[in-house]
Amino acid sequence: MKIKREDVLGSILDLLCSSVGCLTNPNSVTNTLNSKQKLKGENVVAQNTVRVYMDHLANAFLFSECKRWDVKGKNYFDYPNKYYCEDLGLRNARIGFRQQEMTHIMENIIYNELIIRGCAVDVGVVYGNDKDKKGRTVQVAREIDFVVNIGGKRVYIQSAYALHDEEKAATENRPFALTGDSFPKIIVRHDIRKRWYDDNGVLNIGIIDFLLDTTIL
Repeated sequence: MKIKREDVLGSILDLLCSSVGCLTNPNSVTNTLNSKQKLKGENVVAQNTVRVYMDHLANAFLFSECKRWDVKGKNYFDYPNKYYCEDLGLRNARIGFRQQEMTHIMENIIYNELIIRGCAVDVGVVYGNDKDKKGRTVQVAREIDFVVNIGGKRVYIQSAYALHDEEKAATENRPFALTGDSFPKIIVRHDIRKRWYDDNGVLNIGIIDFLLDTTIL
């Protein structure tokens, strides 16, 4: 039996609500939808249909698409991108107040605040060398949560719910060192109250402080 149009839209809505702050694209949403609904043959939902529905949800201001930007290559990737809910209250109500991953929710809050402040926001991608299991040097893509442009200024922002140890702190800071520029860099955190700068000039600031200080950018 073929899935109804309203069921397709509802399933896409649920999937996007469940994956805020995660990389996704119409292809992965299509595969997940068809797999969960166990659709086969002529009953499968087409990728183009999913893409159109996702565009409609963005045009209805329910979701905002955040594209990935190669910081050094200075170009956009086609896919995957991230989708953020424009109203987290509606998101939580839709999924029955389940999946309260505070890391992703905080990232969504920061994104919405940046948009409210009139910023252009992208997900940053930088590349660095690392060692694989065989000890060979390989190039690894690392993510900066937000590349923020406002007026003639640029700021790099990481969203970190908590940095429990030096290893976690190093993970959040590593992409900053790979940008090859001196634009301001900020880590927004939930586990601190007083702002401070580290030895590399990176500002660590609490989420409440960040949201209240409109001059931070």
